[in-house]
Amino acid sequence: MIQETVERLLPVAPAKQCWIITNADLRDNILRQVKQVPKQQVIAEPVGRNTAPAIGLAAFILLHHDPDAILGLFPSDQVIADEKRFRKDLQTAVKIAASGENIVVMGIKPTRPETGYGYIETGEASDGVNRVRRFTEKPELDRAKQFLEAGNYYWNSGMFVWAASTLAAALREYLPKTAPLLEEIASTYGTRKFQGTFQRLYPKCENISVDYAIMEPRSARGEAQSNIYSVPAQFGWNDLGSWAALFEHHSRDQRKSVVRSDSEFQLDTEGNYIHAPGKFVAAVGVKGLVVVDTGDALLITTRDRSQDVGKIVKYLDEKKLTKLV
Repeated sequence: MIQETVERLLPVAPAKQCWIITNADLRDNILRQVKQVPKQQVIAEPVGRNTAPAIGLAAFILLHHDPDAILGLFPSDQVIADEKRFRKDLQTAVKIAASGENIVVMGIKPTRPETGYGYIETGEASDGVNRVRRFTEKPELDRAKQFLEAGNYYWNSGMFVWAASTLAAALREYLPKTAPLLEEIASTYGTRKFQGTFQRLYPKCENISVDYAIMEPRSARGEAQSNIYSVPAQFGWNDLGSWAALFEHHSRDQRKSVVRSDSEFQLDTEGNYIHAPGKFVAAVGVKGLVVVDTGDALLITTRDRSQDVGKIVKYLDEKKLTKLV
């Protein structure tokens, strides 16, 4: 999927302008997959610190090389159906980001009361672009239902566009402890000091997402003052960051089950996602389940609770069982 993410951006930005933030385990594999991206622009975090430090580091590095750079954040676990429309919407976002200290987010019209996504409440609309009133991260189910019924809420796609200078200023304002660390790391990029400085300072950065670090406090300024805009995405989108999303992506009929196995037997089943490669699967009288067999671990949940898998990951981290993640 990293290849697809880069390929869909190449008509808008050449490979020499692409940056990939990843981890040490994946870097070599990514380098083999996206050879067109300069090797020095595939950066492996020494520890995971979520999206705010990752995109922040890119912003501070770019400021040293191109103070007028416009920066986009594009997660690699998303499916885009209409890539031409995606690029058209992206060009709209770039124009808005370049016209001032503006932040632009791609908004996705919700199709269900999803508790695993952040939400964007939109306000005034002009030329097909909405001003943003506020961001709300991963609501409870009842509140997600209210958002869906209201009609002016969008899912937060996690795709943002802003000037590097705008992002850097926001980081200095909302993450005053982390921003100086990122600036110091960025100042050594391209020198022999970079890796040592990166290894030493990056773990001291706050572990926080862009949404919590910047978007929520920035949107608290109010619709007229935050300079946050949402481009309603019309290109067909799915975030494969959850098992429920994988089910939707692979299932043309929501009533049928998706089974990944050597062979299977089903009787009176509906809407299950079962991943058990190399095994025979028998499913009888079950509905809306997610079952994932990874060899050394077994996950059993329901599609509507599959977003809670993050709590399992947190537990495994606390118990030093990261080999199971």
